[in-house]
Amino acid sequence: MKKTITLCLLVACFGQVMGQKVLSLDSCRNMAIRNNKQIRIADEKIKAAGYDKKSAFANYLPGIDVMGTYLYSSKEISLLNDKQKAELSNLGTNLQGQAQNVLGPIIAANPQLAQILSPLLGIDIAGPLNGIGTSIVDAFRTDNTNLFAGAVTLTQPIYMGGKIRAYNQITKYAEELALSQKNTALKDIIFRVDEAYWQVVSLVYKEKLAVSYVNLLDTLNKNVEAMIEEGVATKSDGLTVAVKLNEAQITLTKVEDGLSLSKMVLAQLCGLPIDLQYSLADENMVPVAETKVPVFNMDEVYANRSEIKSLTLATEIYRKKQNVVRSEMLPNVALTGSYLISNPNLLNGFSKKFDGLFNVGVMVKIPIFHWGKNYYKLQSAKAERNIAMLELSDAKEMIELQVNQAAFKVTEANKKLDMTRRNMEKAEENLRNAQLGFEEGVLTADNLLEAQTAWLQAQSEKIDAEIDVRLCNVYLEKATGMLK
Repeated sequence: MKKTITLCLLVACFGQVMGQKVLSLDSCRNMAIRNNKQIRIADEKIKAAGYDKKSAFANYLPGIDVMGTYLYSSKEISLLNDKQKAELSNLGTNLQGQAQNVLGPIIAANPQLAQILSPLLGIDIAGPLNGIGTSIVDAFRTDNTNLFAGAVTLTQPIYMGGKIRAYNQITKYAEELALSQKNTALKDIIFRVDEAYWQVVSLVYKEKLAVSYVNLLDTLNKNVEAMIEEGVATKSDGLTVAVKLNEAQITLTKVEDGLSLSKMVLAQLCGLPIDLQYSLADENMVPVAETKVPVFNMDEVYANRSEIKSLTLATEIYRKKQNVVRSEMLPNVALTGSYLISNPNLLNGFSKKFDGLFNVGVMVKIPIFHWGKNYYKLQSAKAERNIAMLELSDAKEMIELQVNQAAFKVTEANKKLDMTRRNMEKAEENLRNAQLGFEEGVLTADNLLEAQTAWLQAQSEKIDAEIDVRLCNVYLEKATGMLK
């Protein structure tokens, strides 16, 4: 039975250990990059910039458009007025009446002429002429009550004042800017992950240290209680140790709570469930070595910093924007061609059928006077470019300050690490002497507690110094643009 219980306990412990994920710094960085929403947004911005670049290039090519329309008119457009229509429709009647008016007196005065003209006057010419006049009126009808029209047009830009070329260069810079901004976002997320990672490692070590300190005080408390029973120590000594033990247990609880919260932050950055149980590969941290501050050239730093590249590209974009605005002050030339079709059409009178024609032409637009609108827009674009140049200059000054501060922090962190290691050696030696003195009855419990407290503080400072060295190196890499 005992063997069975022992085996179950071992299996349970093994399952709990195997169930925990072990995360390295590189795996945390990779998971954070894959799951970070800002990185995904940056990827979409790169795609959008690429499509804008292709769209801008299409402006070099001819554009073809098709247009169709239908128009219903309540009244028909008439090329003849009502009087003209009436005269044409009664053309024969009017001519016959005028002929009778002219020939009547002549026939009356010449009976012989009447015999000759009587057959002619008896012919009815009014009807045929009226029909001819009516056909003329119908021929002038537009019949535009229902109008159908369509057009296929082709436009080939020849010279647009440099606008198309400037747009293409702007979209090219915009794509590079999107890539540069993504690099900035990548370095920011890597730096945040490193901070959270080493914060967890620091708290893991401090948790181990707090547990060790609690165990140390617990052992001391038991020894003091035994000494009180033997009359070697006083109750005051026992109360002092008990209070210190209680304080150490409270500190351990705080460290455990802080460790849980820090693990949640790291899990959230990595896109993992915040309640995931995991451990870090550097929880058994190898002592960090002191690092030397590298000699850096600011021109190389500027070349490595994606922020400088972004601002440089922004400056170029504003410079090309000036060219776009300036193009509105220059002539624009384009070649046009089209095929027009309509029903009714005017190509063969007013035909009630579809017909069309081709045409080719050149369009020239020359701006003359617009009350200085384009000039003011150009000055505004120049001011925007000046702002971008000043921002670039200011960023270079700030980066130079960041690099020097980071180098200073690395130097100070190395000094602090060296001092904490020497203090640790002294604190360990002091604690060993205090324990021997307490066991031999030379020193009191207060002396031993002071030595233990000094040892705990020295250990905590040493952990902070080692983590600080690592973080300062990361910060220096980020400041110099060398963070990969």
